Amino acid sequence: MAATTAPLEFDATRPIKMSSADFSTHKYDWYRWMLEEAPVMPAKISVMKLSVVSRYDDCRMVLTDDRFIRNRGKATGKGTSPLPFFVPKGIAAIARSMILEDDPEHRRLRNLVNKAFTPRAIASLSDRIESLSGDLLDGVVKKSAIDLLPRVIAEMVGVSDDEMHEFQNSVRILSTGLTGLSIAKTLVWDLRIASKFMRKMIEAKRQNPGDDILSALIHAEEDGDRLKDQELLAMVFLLILAGFETTTHLVSNSVRTLLEHPEQLERLRAQPELWDSAVEELVRFRGPVHGTKLQYATEDVEIHGVIIKKGSPVMPILGAANHDPRAFDKPEVFDISRTPNHHLGFGFGNHFCLGRQLALMETKVALKNLFDRYPNVRLAVPPDELKIMAMPGWHRHVSMPVLLD
Repeated sequence: MAATTAPLEFDATRPIKMSSADFSTHKYDWYRWMLEEAPVMPAKISVMKLSVVSRYDDCRMVLTDDRFIRNRGKATGKGTSPLPFFVPKGIAAIARSMILEDDPEHRRLRNLVNKAFTPRAIASLSDRIESLSGDLLDGVVKKSAIDLLPRVIAEMVGVSDDEMHEFQNSVRILSTGLTGLSIAKTLVWDLRIASKFMRKMIEAKRQNPGDDILSALIHAEEDGDRLKDQELLAMVFLLILAGFETTTHLVSNSVRTLLEHPEQLERLRAQPELWDSAVEELVRFRGPVHGTKLQYATEDVEIHGVIIKKGSPVMPILGAANHDPRAFDKPEVFDISRTPNHHLGFGFGNHFCLGRQLALMETKVALKNLFDRYPNVRLAVPPDELKIMAMPGWHRHVSMPVLLD
């Protein structure tokens, strides 16, 4: 006899356990209920209590309203640190990233970064990404596949062949070492090693700049202001974390989504001009980023009758907002030609993702090449055997095995 699954128990008074496998696996069922019955909910991430908002307009409001800021210390009146605990100097760059800061410091950093992270700089990577993607798929046949996304990030920051091994180790540390049982070793030891390597690479680029984003970041200047060494290190870490994690899981989520919607995949093959809108719809429908960094209330704020106390953390649930029927017509329908498509998959407001164009381009190239070269690609296991990681604010698979025949 087949095992039965216990029905979900929705309760607006009990905090959602966002780190639980149950919530991660059934998050879209929770979203549908939250959107209609509990647009503001208590939640827990491990032992931390927070509130979550799910409706599209509420998410946009929290991300743009001056009553909510990223820096926890400033919101609570307890210093200027964005974190509630001491961070060793060797890894402080991650904690002081611009994504945890507010204006005017956030605007200062973003303006400098914008000078390097231009559409022209990203477009210059297009041919190289196309070539790397082809090498990856060729390598599958030769049983010597390369890892595409670390190589793309390496191209962005100008990593030499001699540095590639150390760089890929740093990517591994940042992409897999900050969760699970390895986190203590990562914080105490591995991140220091990665930081030392990154500092050495920054100094080498300062002495011998190249045609890459890291060199442009080093020399970016506005009104005599430049990024300091710690700020440069923070940006390299951010490029790796955001560029690798987000795009990796957007590609894997997209493969599953397209295989589970064969009529849309066939339409895409017949109308390749729809690839751009298809990738935007993939971000909306099953994007990997479902929550932002925490926002903190600087005063008591009422949302739908619920009071968010001053200093309390709030997470906008972007994954739910992207399925809000108040914002999207038939949000549960996957439509590669959807327009308009004002999804929140890359955030909104001051912290809107700088790497959006790069992520969209990488995903488009990877998917198009995969489905063009292997028209019979299919999942290697039944969809219900694919496991979702229990990571708050993310929708990512443990693995995505496919058959390429």
